Amino acid sequence: MAKILILGAKGNLGQQLQKVFAVNNEIIAWDRGEIDISDQELILKKISDIRPELVINAAAYNAVDKCEADDQEYELAKKVNIDGPKFLAQACLKVDAILIHYSTDYVFDGAKKGGYKETDEPKPINRYGKTKFHGEKKILELSGSGLKWYLIRTSKLFGAKAENEMAKPSFFDIILEQGRTKPSMEIVDEEIGCFTYTPDLAKATRELVDHNHDGYGIYHLTNSGSCTWYEAALELFNLAGVEIEVKPIASDKLARPAKRPKYSVLLNTKLAPLRGYREALKEYLKLNFI
Repeated sequence: MAKILILGAKGNLGQQLQKVFAVNNEIIAWDRGEIDISDQELILKKISDIRPELVINAAAYNAVDKCEADDQEYELAKKVNIDGPKFLAQACLKVDAILIHYSTDYVFDGAKKGGYKETDEPKPINRYGKTKFHGEKKILELSGSGLKWYLIRTSKLFGAKAENEMAKPSFFDIILEQGRTKPSMEIVDEEIGCFTYTPDLAKATRELVDHNHDGYGIYHLTNSGSCTWYEAALELFNLAGVEIEVKPIASDKLARPAKRPKYSVLLNTKLAPLRGYREALKEYLKLNFI
């Protein structure tokens, strides 16, 4: 039995991680009420006190447009997404714990066709992506000092509603609610990427830890099947039996401060592929809405 600390425990992913890792392990679950990951002294003290064998960081700042438009939000993003991973890595190194940290497809610029491998060089094009990339770098900088780490890049998370009321709802949460009250909707038919069902991501994370397939390092984990936001919306409404006119539009038709990569498919070259996002979407609807 291992002692495992899960951060961001009341978020969408954090809740699923608790369920998956609870089997045969001792779980310590902290959310923002228990810990501020941007507080170096607090992180070092609390992790030294409990001495976990594994720390899973599912806490993150992900308000992409707020981060781009507001300098104060950008500073907050840097504290959570850059300082947080750095301090956690330092604390894990001190107590000889393994660190798992989640990153994003937004560390890439979207210019490469065919998808991004784990070894491809990040080139973020918005502030949020830059903070996540620099957070990655803080972990990599300590890898030569003996840090044991898994860095998991993922994208477009969806799943059961988070217990934390401040957690951002998923794309599917938002448009399903809107689709039941509006006669029509405009959805971006660009920005090709992959959706990720948090129960599947949590299971794959445990599988990675339990079997250490390809050693410590960077992994890409999403559900199989790439699509645009528009294509995903059509699939959702079809599965949910919602009749609504969905109009495809270009990215530049939306007044969004942050640029998005046009093509940010993450290629999983190290682990067994996760099931298709359509199958996961069926389960999401069955368990949460139908």
